[in-house]
Amino acid sequence: MLRLDYAAISDVGRVRKDNQDSGYVGPWMMAVCDGVGGAARGDIASSTAIQQLRKLDEKPTEDLLGQVAGAILRAHDRIGDLVAEEPSLNGTSTTATVALFDGERLGMGHLGDSRAYLFRNRQLRQLTKDHTFVQTLIDDGRITEEEARVHPHRNLILRALDGVGEAEPDLFHVELEAGDRLLLCSDGACGVLDDGRLADILQGGSPDYAAVELVRASLEAGSTDNVTCLVADVVDAAEAGPGDLTPMLVGAAADLRRKRGGAMTSLFRGHRSGDTGELEPVAADIPDDLHAITSDPIDPEEARYAPRPPRRFVWVRRLLAAVVVVGLLWIGLAAAWSWSQGQYYVGESNGSVTIYRGLNGDLVGVELSSPYESSDVELARLSDFDAERVREGIEAGSLGDARSTVENLAQRQSDTSSGDGSGG
Repeated sequence: MLRLDYAAISDVGRVRKDNQDSGYVGPWMMAVCDGVGGAARGDIASSTAIQQLRKLDEKPTEDLLGQVAGAILRAHDRIGDLVAEEPSLNGTSTTATVALFDGERLGMGHLGDSRAYLFRNRQLRQLTKDHTFVQTLIDDGRITEEEARVHPHRNLILRALDGVGEAEPDLFHVELEAGDRLLLCSDGACGVLDDGRLADILQGGSPDYAAVELVRASLEAGSTDNVTCLVADVVDAAEAGPGDLTPMLVGAAADLRRKRGGAMTSLFRGHRSGDTGELEPVAADIPDDLHAITSDPIDPEEARYAPRPPRRFVWVRRLLAAVVVVGLLWIGLAAAWSWSQGQYYVGESNGSVTIYRGLNGDLVGVELSSPYESSDVELARLSDFDAERVREGIEAGSLGDARSTVENLAQRQSDTSSGDGSGG
């Protein structure tokens, strides 16, 4: 039987005024959530998600992935309830990376660009895959991992918990061994530290030391975001003894209870390199005080969980929100259009076989392709079978494939003509 020895640290960083990350780690569960939304209060989204996810922290049943998926769905729905109750929160969302432990393996659930890593035998392996626009570019071979770190749209997330769309997490198992070390972190860390640097830090010291050093190194590397790191060692329970199994709650979920009227101060602001300071993470078992801030259901008068923003300049905020939405839509459309212009198929134009550039079809009456290259192959001189295929559109993997298809049709046209001539 295995056991987790763990530590968690979250820091507001050196640039942001508020911490929109939330993290939780206990004997059976680890989770990190990175809130998105700015004025729409991403801190509320992440802390709401964590309050739902932390209910997983008990010895699980055999259906690890079912429990994880259910908890993520409940968090998603709870955020939707918040937005319905307080429209000013519309647009808020959060990433979610969850690991449920059963003593031998993990049941993982993941949405967004927070990450989970496994450090085993001095080798680091990324367990999760980012749901981001730049990751699609990496998958297509258009940019490298290094280029993704400085891409202007590196923060554009394609999947998150927002209470509106469908929550579609990646779900998978991870088998564990004694001696493994786990890291769950927000992109404030993995966005600036490459795998080599992460491995260097994870290979030494206690989970406490590693978590603190990861945050310090992230800020020293220039991270402009909140930074949250959860580190857990997988140990043999019989050999290691009982250990400290006190859950830890960090980030916005813990800060909301003590922030009240002011911004959080970075624990590392002005620290010397190598001086991690002494940090006291918030224990998670503080039901009276903490639940006064993040209870479910919400008491808006007492808890002020979702306070109404000042009414001044409401139209300016709405205009800016509209501009952001239009900008994101434009980015999405531009990416889709760019991809479509690399697609080709063979079709018919004015009775001749023609190579088209784009997608074979239309959207709300708008053609998604245009003639790219014509040929002297006439449909009237093809067999009925080939002519019908051309009318329907023959898909091609590339421009070269499309030209090969046209050449084949031209040969068949020539053969048909020769056959007709010999029969006369």
